[in-house]
Amino acid sequence: MSRNDILRAAAQIFQEKGYHAASMQDIAEAVELKKGSLYHHVTSKQEILLALLDEALDLIIERLQAVEAKDLSPNLKLRQTMQAYLSFLAENRSLSSVLILEHKSLKPEFIDLHIPRRDRIEQIWREIIEEGISCGEFQSREPALTAKALLGVLNWAITWYREDGALSPDEIADHFADLFIQGLLIR
Repeated sequence: MSRNDILRAAAQIFQEKGYHAASMQDIAEAVELKKGSLYHHVTSKQEILLALLDEALDLIIERLQAVEAKDLSPNLKLRQTMQAYLSFLAENRSLSSVLILEHKSLKPEFIDLHIPRRDRIEQIWREIIEEGISCGEFQSREPALTAKALLGVLNWAITWYREDGALSPDEIADHFADLFIQGLLIR
């Protein structure tokens, strides 16, 4: 039994039951360990939650930075970043659910460890929007607020997106990108 197996099981349980309703016993049973043996791998449910949040954010940051580094117009960069982000959420349902819905369950002593990664995600979006403003492609009086709105739209998709739905994650991201980019373009 590896720590990664424990984290995968915990993510699924947190998605199904919610962080507060999930127990260490649930996680131990899911990985076929006794509860006491689980504590040889992790110290607490908070440690598990923070590890899942960190993993999700690190993976998202990696994807977004790969797009951000491309030599693209801000319009295309924003579109591809939205596709990369929404694809991550769709491909990693349990992990994404924990990230979006359970981050508020962190105790104060863990929040300071979480915030820098979370802020980096928002910074990437803001930088793309600011790049578009700087080159005369986008208009926005409040790039930070625009980034928050964009993230809000994308994040909410975890509550309604279905793999067997009519649209793929890329198609959904394209639709959202059309809406946002049309609103940002200078006329």
